Amino acid sequence: GCIASDRIAALLDRITDVLATFDAVQLSQLYQFWLYVRVKHPNLQDPEAHHQERLRQAYTRTVPRPSQLQRDVSAALHRCGWTHEFEYVTEEGLSLDMAQPASKHGVEVDGPSHYFRDADSRNFVENGATRLKTRLLKAFGWTIVRVPFYEWVRLQS
Repeated sequence: GCIASDRIAALLDRITDVLATFDAVQLSQLYQFWLYVRVKHPNLQDPEAHHQERLRQAYTRTVPRPSQLQRDVSAALHRCGWTHEFEYVTEEGLSLDMAQPASKHGVEVDGPSHYFRDADSRNFVENGATRLKTRLLKAFGWTIVRVPFYEWVRLQS
């Protein structure tokens, strides 16, 4: 089931008391939780602005290091006439491998770290972090196309 809005509001109020003890990873995870809450419970009061900014900074602190796979997909899309910004960061702080911000169209190139293998079928399944990011981007109005590494490799052969 879904957590009630009043419980989430109480949790967010109490978290501010211990925020100073959180490391960057914990702050980053809390920011993702806050984005999810914002989508699911838009009537909740946002955390104070300085807390929001601290959480967002923790989430966006990592400098992107695009993979060769991302560069290859980007180059192929340019050759096809799809112009885009590479390593675009949305207003909410979510990063996209490639994006057309005006139309809110994005491409995510997913390497092996975005998946786990189903024990029975041995099929690749998106992990929780990848699914959450896609859900958040869609909730903020983005249309996302995912390019899984295993499909790209198949196209190259």
